[in-house]
Amino acid sequence: MNSDKRPSRFPSSRQDAAYAQKAPDTPQTRSPAYRLAYKDKDFLQRQDLRPLRLQLELMKPEVTLQEHGVNATVVIFGSARTPTAKGTNAHSDARIADYEQARELGRLISRSEGGCPEQLMVVTGGGPGIMEAGNRGAQDEGKDSIGLNIVLPHEQAPNPYITPEFSFQFQYFAIRKMHFLIRARALVCFPGGFGTMDELFETLTLIQTGKMRPMPVLLYRREWWETIMNLPAMADAGMIDHKDLDLIQYVESAQEAWDIIRTWCAEQNGTTD
Repeated sequence: MNSDKRPSRFPSSRQDAAYAQKAPDTPQTRSPAYRLAYKDKDFLQRQDLRPLRLQLELMKPEVTLQEHGVNATVVIFGSARTPTAKGTNAHSDARIADYEQARELGRLISRSEGGCPEQLMVVTGGGPGIMEAGNRGAQDEGKDSIGLNIVLPHEQAPNPYITPEFSFQFQYFAIRKMHFLIRARALVCFPGGFGTMDELFETLTLIQTGKMRPMPVLLYRREWWETIMNLPAMADAGMIDHKDLDLIQYVESAQEAWDIIRTWCAEQNGTTD
């Protein structure tokens, strides 16, 4: 229920703000001190108001998603630099294939068919490349999807396939990360850069340390991942346990990823196909 529509004995903040605008124009009413605190951007953007901004940034998407009944998501992560047009060599052609597989995965998740009792929703980082592909796949099925954009020095606009009501923008990476995982039933990482690695290792650390319940963490295109990181070497060196290698699974297609996700969801909910 939208809390703004609940009956109240008191004027709403919108009503009070409207009343405040009717004040006479005097030196006193023009003073920044007279502004209502929640209407005062200069005040809200002060450095010492950061704790409040963090709280608001956590609450705004949370309230919106709760009001729309969004309870279960699958995170699709990967490079924003993945092209959408045919490349000039085998390497770029592989990245085109990444895009098409991420798009297909978005379709499969949005259908949520075959043993998964929850309606799953795609969530991405909201940008281009693999993120666009995931949102686009959801739109192919006529379903909603979520995009969690971040403010960067070089502007990153939301891709056009995100459901507008679920197109969020964040200032703080930490709060954005929380929203990726609060409702997540699985994380699927396609080849990517620092941002993809950041989200992957954040998730693995939370599961490894018991701060988050286990879920499928799927890496698409095993050959690529084994080229750029050597997790068995970390285990052999005693930096992680060998059992920690089981926290990830490799997949070679969108269908393989979806089969793992739907089976896991069904098992968690005590249902079978």
